[in-house]
Amino acid sequence: MSLQATQFTEAAGVDAAAPAEGFLKTAEPRPHAIRRRAILAAHPQVKTLIGHDPLTFFITLGVVGMQIAIAAALGALGLGYWWAALLVAFCVGAFANHAMFVVIHDACHNAIFAKPMWNKWVGILADLPNAVPTAMGFRYYHIKHHSHLGDYDFDADLPSHWEAKIFGRTALGKAVWMFFFAPFQLARLGRLRGTVPMWGRWTFINAACVIAFDLAVLLLLGPNALLYLFASFWFSIGGLHPLGARWIQEHFTSDPSQETFDYYGPLNKVALNIGYHNEHHDFPDVPWRRLPELKRMAPEFYDGLKFHRSWTGLLLKFVFDPSYTLYTRVDRSAANRPSSPPAAARAGR
Repeated sequence: MSLQATQFTEAAGVDAAAPAEGFLKTAEPRPHAIRRRAILAAHPQVKTLIGHDPLTFFITLGVVGMQIAIAAALGALGLGYWWAALLVAFCVGAFANHAMFVVIHDACHNAIFAKPMWNKWVGILADLPNAVPTAMGFRYYHIKHHSHLGDYDFDADLPSHWEAKIFGRTALGKAVWMFFFAPFQLARLGRLRGTVPMWGRWTFINAACVIAFDLAVLLLLGPNALLYLFASFWFSIGGLHPLGARWIQEHFTSDPSQETFDYYGPLNKVALNIGYHNEHHDFPDVPWRRLPELKRMAPEFYDGLKFHRSWTGLLLKFVFDPSYTLYTRVDRSAANRPSSPPAAARAGR
């Protein structure tokens, strides 16, 4: 492991012996801003990767069109072929909708077009096959995830305590949690503090567009078509689909010294490089297509970090390995409290 990688994988302030009733506590600052500054100092050419990628818009048009075509074909079969809708959604539609979530993700970072409004419209376009409005809500709380990573009161990516206590320890409970991941994620928003404008004008525009699209699909293509789109949405983020393991890969940690993990497997080809998660958190203003190039430009900062090779293997490990619970996450809420000095300051006393 290189010196630079060692610096950013050894977080001295993380309590590896955290109690089973809570998250892994740390008072250390977020590592990604620190690593970003170090990478820019060592490799100034990384700045050339920052910007926008309009090609993402054309990919979105193609995938949304493909989903409509598949939905139309399944709708023509009739609701008696509901099983076909579910099967095709699991094998094909989940990957398509998951890719659209990555587009929504890049749109919320304004990494597609220069103007934020254009990015919002691309996000809404990518949201149409989901059958459930998610783009603008995600845009609002995801920015907090970056600015308050691991802070229980602001980061909706951390499971709520009630989730961890009820579902977090047994294989059955974790399997149920993974299957119903979407509603669990939605339920967390009510606990967040601070000003997160979830119900702004764009939230209603997003909802109106998706609902109108759903009605058009139902009336013109039939109920089996809408079932296919909804199932594609469900499997793309949960439903015990291997793609759902992405939520485990990103910040669940079996090693408290490393908080964020990458996935460097073949599914990145259809998942629009979302597996490059350390790279993304370090440089959220780099579009998804350039994240592998970021890793190549600064190998000494990334090659020494632990990563996952298989989402399927990780899903099985998460469900059946008792060492994984919903509390195997780093919580740095204490880092934002003035009364709790950083670990380094305490050590120097």
